[in-house]
Amino acid sequence: MSEIAARVEALRKRVELAARAAGRDPGSVRLLAVSKTFPARCVLEAVEAGLRCFGENRVQEADTKIPELRTATEVTLDWHLVGQLQRNKARRAVELFDWIHSVDRPALAAALERHAEALGRRPRVLLQVNIDEEGQKGGVRPGDVASLAEQVGALPHLELVGLMTIPRACEDPEEVRPSFASLRELLEEINRPRSADKQLSELSMGMSADFEVAIQEGATWIRIGTAIFGERQ
Repeated sequence: MSEIAARVEALRKRVELAARAAGRDPGSVRLLAVSKTFPARCVLEAVEAGLRCFGENRVQEADTKIPELRTATEVTLDWHLVGQLQRNKARRAVELFDWIHSVDRPALAAALERHAEALGRRPRVLLQVNIDEEGQKGGVRPGDVASLAEQVGALPHLELVGLMTIPRACEDPEEVRPSFASLRELLEEINRPRSADKQLSELSMGMSADFEVAIQEGATWIRIGTAIFGERQ
């Protein structure tokens, strides 16, 4: 067993334990392997270990890695953009990614919509929320999420599915529990007036250091890099 495969196996066990402890079906938590800065060969090892969903932070890096991997494996992989996105990279993002977790402003959503229509694509999108309202961090303010959700939800070539956050950095995972709980409550608030067929279902939150707390607070996607691929150089 490779080192990455061993990490994936250990991670799956931790996810299952955390989900069951929270009274959740482990299958309701999906694992997004964040492969930024790691070469294609590491992604292929993770594919061999059974992973199919991968996240990249930068369009530029993905621009070479994703085509290389499409040639290197016959397995269909699901690609997620989890980093900040500039409008001038929107077209290539729509071409490369199936999911975009970092929509945080109307202008970006409009650019994605325009390119998705032109390319015949319909990516799934999540709104990135600056849940702790940190000045240096991207994301829509919590008080503006409902308005942005209404605007993005009206765009026919984007499929709005939920919310994403990167909470403030903390030594103790318990310290970020309120942030994760706040994102879940925001999703519930947005869903309250929506009909059953318009409900948003996804919460992308939790990384290698705090994913168990995120699972307890309702995460449906956990974004894991270090616990799968090891420390970045």
